[in-house]
Amino acid sequence: MSSRRFFLKSSLTGLVLAGVAPVVSAVSPIAQDLLPQPSGKLKLRLAIASDGHYGQPGTPYKRDHENMVKWLNQAHEASPLDFVIINGDLVHDQPELLSEVKKDYYDHLKVPFYAIPGNHDHADTARWKAVFGYEDNFSFEKNGIGFILANTSDTSGKYLAPNADFMSRELEKFKALKTVFVVLHIPPHSWVPENPFVDSPETISLLHRYPNVKAVFHGHDHSLDAVFYTSKLPHFFDAHIGGSWGTSYRGYRIVEVDQNDKIRTYQVKASAEPVLNQTML
Repeated sequence: MSSRRFFLKSSLTGLVLAGVAPVVSAVSPIAQDLLPQPSGKLKLRLAIASDGHYGQPGTPYKRDHENMVKWLNQAHEASPLDFVIINGDLVHDQPELLSEVKKDYYDHLKVPFYAIPGNHDHADTARWKAVFGYEDNFSFEKNGIGFILANTSDTSGKYLAPNADFMSRELEKFKALKTVFVVLHIPPHSWVPENPFVDSPETISLLHRYPNVKAVFHGHDHSLDAVFYTSKLPHFFDAHIGGSWGTSYRGYRIVEVDQNDKIRTYQVKASAEPVLNQTML
């Protein structure tokens, strides 16, 4: 496992440098309220975090969630967030804990949040809707920007491509928008050998047919915190909130869209040095 993670991380770094020449942060510790500030008025600002693994034995999962809620609220107080997205694996193989992690932690965010299942949530559509108020495949529009969030697993934890009918319908519904973001816990493409993703050329082809899809956001692999590409479409990762493995820090990703539909996204090393992999699109 460790050698595979090292290979993934090394390959990722090369792709980022070759693709978009991101800005990498300085190395001194910094508070969340000292993150980069928007240069002008924004159309939208959000945070994406994933892989809390609430309830995983042998991990400080309550402390991890307390910290993440605190950090996200600090980031919001410094520069307002419109909402937060939690991209899968909210709990660790115990779907009965979904209501607890929502009530005790995510409901204490100072902004709205949306969540999508991961392979460790083991929740069917009925349970997901009972806890969160919407199904495990859903979409919404905010300030003229479309968001499509699709389940990529089932109650057994099997890795799946997103539902093709749902994706096609929602992409078509949003085709007149300038900017659409897609959120999938498990990536639909295998970039390197021996990775834990799903190879779904049909999903990738579908996403590429809509030029207004500007980025796809993934969780699942806790060791990844930057970007891979399928053709020119960027797929961003955000490390992890909790769990027993992954990057040495806990983090989340900020996404900003300005009034001219320019996008800036950067990874926040919330528990250590602040900013990684800033990208302008």
